[in-house]
Amino acid sequence: MAKLIVEKSGPLKGKVRINGAKNSVLKLMAASILAEAPCYIESVPELLDVEVMNTLLESLGLTVQYDRDEESLVIYPAADLKCEAPYEIIQKMRASFLVMGPLLAKKGVAKVSMPGGCAIGARPIDLHLKGFQALGAEVTLGHGYIETKAVNGLVGNEVYLDFPSVGATENIMMAATMAKGQTMIQNAAKEPEIIDLANFLNEMGASVKGAGTDTIRINGVEHLNGAKHQTIPDRIITATYMIAAAMTNGDVTIENVVSSHVKPIAAKLREMGVTVEDEDDVIRVIGTDDLKAVDITTLPYPGFPTDAQAQFMALLSIAEGTSVINETVFENRFGHVAEINRMGANVKIEGHSAVIQGVKQLQGAQVKATDLRAGAALVLAGMISEGITEIDDIFHIDRGYPQIEKDLVSLGAHIRRVEADKG
Repeated sequence: MAKLIVEKSGPLKGKVRINGAKNSVLKLMAASILAEAPCYIESVPELLDVEVMNTLLESLGLTVQYDRDEESLVIYPAADLKCEAPYEIIQKMRASFLVMGPLLAKKGVAKVSMPGGCAIGARPIDLHLKGFQALGAEVTLGHGYIETKAVNGLVGNEVYLDFPSVGATENIMMAATMAKGQTMIQNAAKEPEIIDLANFLNEMGASVKGAGTDTIRINGVEHLNGAKHQTIPDRIITATYMIAAAMTNGDVTIENVVSSHVKPIAAKLREMGVTVEDEDDVIRVIGTDDLKAVDITTLPYPGFPTDAQAQFMALLSIAEGTSVINETVFENRFGHVAEINRMGANVKIEGHSAVIQGVKQLQGAQVKATDLRAGAALVLAGMISEGITEIDDIFHIDRGYPQIEKDLVSLGAHIRRVEADKG
């Protein structure tokens, strides 16, 4: 098991380029199940989660060719598409549950194990199932599996989501692409990744309108073709590197971004006294040695992203004054607090809120990544800590950051990956 060794770094300086978004490419891969011809997906990061989805698609009968040098995927349709997604693959990654919608649309039946993923609290799939039922599917639960059937095919209908769930919006949208008639998803999630998926589906011949708003309309079609698509840049990695520049009082230019996707991050950094310049697909972040405390509430897009909450907490831990983070999306996303407090931070949990009293200096310590974004937060904290920080369980980080140490080292950080002592 590898670990990251992080030492105190000076101000980060230079340029870094952002890769394709993990949270988008996984859904594009799932959508390829619908196609009757090969799908070509570009800007595919080399991640553990991508490998898991590759394995899942191949277990269903599809053929996947991944060119790591070109960061591209070619996914060929299955000659005999299987309807069951096995437990040993699904339990590794929650996003793998997104194959249910495409399988249901294509085959009229899908059997999928209950999903796994990061331990950041309950992420119920009831909204997914409610949507499938609204489209005419029968849902059966039992023995760790969920089975959906639509013997006579899915039929378009109105689906109202009690919460704008990203996964439910995507899963229902994919299922509806081949349903008879029109489906309308109300209170839909608005994330950029949903727009990216809708664009991909439309390139395949689907009729999806309204993605990015709270109402999405899908007119069903009989079949979908292959398509070629470039994944949008990863806004959470963008946010992480923006925060890294601010934490180290650096001057970093981040390329291949969509600046509108990280508006909440830029706004809060500016409120703290950090300079953020954005133009088209480039963002420049210039730090300050006088960071001010701010309050944050995580919200569905276009609000402050819960996936950047842990990283921003690391930044607030050295800001002057008291900050409060209200977590409204996941009820258990403060797993990193105990770890960052081991490094000298002063964070107290009060219900769904974290109260952060800024300190002048963090100290290196032996810590572990409790989830994907928590791991990134510890890397950032380690860069401004006196001494050495050893981060274990970095497989979490590898699920979402294809080259975090390489990128940060190129900007001047002192980070190295080592194999853990087996003795």
